[in-house]
Amino acid sequence: MTSPISRIATAIERLADRLSPARPASDPATGFWFVWGSGGLTPVPAPRVTALALYAGVDAQRDALHENARRHAAGLPAHDVLLWGARGMGKSSLVRAVHAQLVADGGDTALVQVAQPDLATLPDLFARLADCPRRFTVFLDDVSLDTEAAAGAGLVHALRSLLDGGVMARPEQVRLAITSNRRNLVPRSMAEADVDPANPRDVADDQLALADRFGLRLGFHACDQQDYLAICRNYATAFGLPFDAKAALTWAAGRGARSGRVAWQFTVETAGAAGVRL
Repeated sequence: MTSPISRIATAIERLADRLSPARPASDPATGFWFVWGSGGLTPVPAPRVTALALYAGVDAQRDALHENARRHAAGLPAHDVLLWGARGMGKSSLVRAVHAQLVADGGDTALVQVAQPDLATLPDLFARLADCPRRFTVFLDDVSLDTEAAAGAGLVHALRSLLDGGVMARPEQVRLAITSNRRNLVPRSMAEADVDPANPRDVADDQLALADRFGLRLGFHACDQQDYLAICRNYATAFGLPFDAKAALTWAAGRGARSGRVAWQFTVETAGAAGVRL
């Protein structure tokens, strides 16, 4: 039996819903940064990004992604992109940085970020964007699809259809950029053959077929000491900070990793100690 307090709370929530003004639908024709989720298409402020010139150790990946995005923004043929590899090496930040550069250069293109729980609603997003003539990049960050679960297997098939040949395929003016810590979007247990012994090859091939849909696949590998110090030095130069290679290596050793993310964290520490605002 529902308590009186619960009934009152429910009544208040219903009244608030009725009195709240209807949320206007966001216009995909205006704005450059969006998120898509249960609230629909929502414009968001431009995020803080790293200048493209500050990326070290991933020069080839940076240039390839920028050129592909430039072509797409210009209405030229362009690929869907899979950025895979080591954590903290700039996959996600590079997608945002490239888009910010295109906008700064006057490109009429928008980035729409979609979280993994909302991947099943991609057909709805594509329908929302289909009638808008401008160019869009749909950004799926840190994707890992577990095909051992029915929901994960369904998403794999859905993404394959959306990328290539399905009746609900993405509109022509839309391209996908997906980041993953695994090259083929394969869960670690699958990579180690911890799957149904009756058909492990079929399951793995299903995942690989998804990765094959991306015309541009960019690998990001853990950086060596030279690249790590180059990233730290680039940040120090850009923000007018002193650079101490020994301190940078000590910082990385304390975190058990060398990466672009660790280099930025070292820069934050250095700037804070020096009283410099970033």
